[in-house]
Amino acid sequence: MIGSTVKVIVDRPLGTFHPKHKDIYYSVNYGYIPGVIAPDGKEQDAYILGVNQPVKEFIGKVIAIIHRYDDVEEKLVVAPEDTSFTKDEIMRQIDFQEQYFRTEIRM
Repeated sequence: MIGSTVKVIVDRPLGTFHPKHKDIYYSVNYGYIPGVIAPDGKEQDAYILGVNQPVKEFIGKVIAIIHRYDDVEEKLVVAPEDTSFTKDEIMRQIDFQEQYFRTEIRM
């Protein structure tokens, strides 16, 4: 999956709050990849990095996988084609949500 170009439908745009957990503020765009089913039976979730404004959808490259040791699903990290991030840079941007899980970034 890493290196693949995917389309992400954003259902939690940058600047919004989680629908159930009102203390989780989305500092990045977050959504799902239509047609790709994750182990939880829903479409695959993805963080979008490198896009600093709210968007409704985005086409980019999968640059990392967030493996959660204490959850059934993984999250993908998608960024513009010509953009790269280190593991530390990725973790700083997704920590608003991943702080609640034991995670590993796979690149």
